[in-house]
Amino acid sequence: MPLFCPPEMEDDKNRLEQMNLVDTHTHLFLPEFDADRVDMMQRALDKRVARFFLPNIDGTTVASLLKTCDEFPSNCFPMIGLHPCSVDANYEKQLAEIKGWFGKRKFYAVGEIGIDLYHDTTYVEQQKVAFRTQIEWAKEMNLPIIIHCRNSFNEVMDIVTKLHDDRLKGIFHCFSGTVEEAKRVMDLKSFKMGIGGVVTYKKSTLPQVLKEIPLSHIVLETDSPYLTPVPFRGKRNESSYLWYVADKLSEIYRVPIEEIAAVTTQNAMEVFGQF
Repeated sequence: MPLFCPPEMEDDKNRLEQMNLVDTHTHLFLPEFDADRVDMMQRALDKRVARFFLPNIDGTTVASLLKTCDEFPSNCFPMIGLHPCSVDANYEKQLAEIKGWFGKRKFYAVGEIGIDLYHDTTYVEQQKVAFRTQIEWAKEMNLPIIIHCRNSFNEVMDIVTKLHDDRLKGIFHCFSGTVEEAKRVMDLKSFKMGIGGVVTYKKSTLPQVLKEIPLSHIVLETDSPYLTPVPFRGKRNESSYLWYVADKLSEIYRVPIEEIAAVTTQNAMEVFGQF
């Protein structure tokens, strides 16, 4: 049965518009939430986090992704792609399986896709091919892409820049780069940067970087169950904690949190369309 926004929010349409948050990247379908998924969703909705975009990982997660979105159809929106950490010698077979899903139901983005050179570089060339392939899918279907970019910014930007045209847009998930890298993303004009719990960490350089990035280029995300913000760092992340990210951005940009909510929600709509 779908969960909807708390009834009290319906009494103030203007405040609802200003204060809703969108979690543009959350893995609510993973086993970490199996024991309390409904309660966790209700906590988020009670906190006015009302829209959740769920990125796929690989063929093994599609069923749980779609099941979660079907359980909460008014709030959860599926995205599908092959995560770079799942790219291996059988990546072509995996890509074919993923592509087959596009004709079966609506997806809101191709993702998460990209290049990850942090853990293992064995299949880096295959990662690049898979990334290019999925970008072309997105362009053909007029869908945004959700980019996973870890220790690979230059490699990712080289591919995105070469394939970029007026059909390509999306989000650099979990952006944690430099001001110079942020400016390269902004130069693409059709991409946003996803900011999550890392911005709240004591040693994070993101607060200083964000001072050079207009809020119009930012969307909010949790990446739950990962990257939990302070003061819950070390525990499982969940979408209700997105307000801690918004609060930190309010401090960085020196604007009311209502403005953070309104602008980042509008930014998410620029990526995904009306939802």
